[in-house]
Amino acid sequence: MSDNSVLQLRENGQITLPTSVRRKTNLKAGDLLDVKVDDDGTIRLTPQMAIDRSQAYFWRNRWQTGEHQAEEDIDAGRVKNFADVDDLINDLESE
Repeated sequence: MSDNSVLQLRENGQITLPTSVRRKTNLKAGDLLDVKVDDDGTIRLTPQMAIDRSQAYFWRNRWQTGEHQAEEDIDAGRVKNFADVDDLINDLESE
């Protein structure tokens, strides 16, 4: 992405990211940005999530739907317990 813009630093250190930048990066009001300053003075802004990105999949709608379905199955007794892997494999092969 090569979006050349000049931003003005306002009172209290505020800047406004141009609409084109926000659209390209899908940034919305309230999103978090990590700020790093390189040795040469370059400022880098990196979008962050309130949770670790490696765990973000867990909070997506698709995963949460599966979690709720699993809880319903457990609550309804639609589960099986196995003493070991061999018992599980035998059960799968018998179906």
